[in-house]
Amino acid sequence: MEVLLGKQLSELQTVALSAGLPKFAGKQLAEWLYVRRVRSFDEMTNISLKGREALKASYSIGRHEPVTHADSVDGTIKFLFAVGDQFVESVYIPEDDRGTLCVSTQAGCKMGCRFCMTGTLGFHGQLSAAEILNQIFEVDAFVSGGLTNLVYMGEGEPMDNIDNVLRSLEIMTADYGCSWSPKRITVSSVGIIKGLKRFIEESQCHLAISLHNPFAVERQAIMPAEKMCPISDVVALLKQYDWSHQRRISFEYICWGGQNDTPRHAKELLRLLRGLPCRINLIRFHESAKESSNLPIFQSSNLQIFKSSSLQSMEWFRDYLTENGITTTIRRSRGEDILAACGQLVNSLKTNAANGANDKA
Repeated sequence: MEVLLGKQLSELQTVALSAGLPKFAGKQLAEWLYVRRVRSFDEMTNISLKGREALKASYSIGRHEPVTHADSVDGTIKFLFAVGDQFVESVYIPEDDRGTLCVSTQAGCKMGCRFCMTGTLGFHGQLSAAEILNQIFEVDAFVSGGLTNLVYMGEGEPMDNIDNVLRSLEIMTADYGCSWSPKRITVSSVGIIKGLKRFIEESQCHLAISLHNPFAVERQAIMPAEKMCPISDVVALLKQYDWSHQRRISFEYICWGGQNDTPRHAKELLRLLRGLPCRINLIRFHESAKESSNLPIFQSSNLQIFKSSSLQSMEWFRDYLTENGITTTIRRSRGEDILAACGQLVNSLKTNAANGANDKA
């Protein structure tokens, strides 16, 4: 059965006509789906009963509650969603007056970054716009105070699923949809240039590039995507666009002791990014979770080679870059105790949910 969630206004108008409704009912459908966020056709009270029955016969809303969730001691909540026969996780991060959701765009990931737990899952499929939006709507309804910001930084590479990502972004920001400011949304990428170019030209949302090492040979050793899309080409593309206004570009940089936090790396970062208005977010590698987890993938030899930078090294790195013209911050780690921090989404909640079901049996 065809799903309505994720359809754009013109498509909903076509749906209305197919159900024997006037074209303007498409706008009513959009309001029910994206503003009032109903879960059933019976709630669409300004659509005739006959029209609702016709819609029920051919379409479903497309809303699904999370399978389970886990709460961190710091207030972070990780959710597990079923998408077809696969699962994905998304993470809610509360902080002061903000509520940010880290959204997944693929089931697993094909980028194979050596330091990322999600990469060990392999790739299991693209998420539809409906499956992306469902994460947002379900968590927004679940958490106290709702969501204020989105980051497309969960499982998967957004630029490798660019059609569905752009569709979901349009619905989140369009007047007929959720009417969010694009400045409340950040989309990340390792630098898939074809999708990146479309994202920059077809969206006004913020952009975050996963950089992690400014030297091509060293970056390729930990990020296979470097071979296909060199970071030098990514930066050259970014420099073709105007980032001097409200739209923001940032570079994500996980710090590993002695591997990418040296003066040599700091100087090369300055050279690489010179002339590009941007900021750098330094991220601590979550080594403690790797060591404490009993999940087999955390014992992978790929992961064992990475050691966290010291706070002193990260502070030096931050201060050096900031003093030389690139605003740099150290991102606060959240949700590490429930495997919800950067690079830790491995659908561990699926195992927990299965164990819980077995316990009840």
